Amino acid sequence: MARDVAKRPRPMPAASMLAFALGAAAVGAVAIGALAIGRVAIGKTRIRKLEVDELTVRRLRVVEHDGPKV
Repeated sequence: MARDVAKRPRPMPAASMLAFALGAAAVGAVAIGALAIGRVAIGKTRIRKLEVDELTVRRLRVVEHDGPKV
């Protein structure tokens, strides 16, 4: 007579958990790096028009250029 034996689920080994955590951290770092590069790329664009309702400035320096920088 055969018996059905149920195996106990074994917990993940520590090495697998560590590898999974390192992989997740690497994916997160790549995502944050991509966001930072995107922010720098957007930051270099020129803003032609700016509208501000309320602004407090301690020190303001305005530099006017005659033409585009080469």
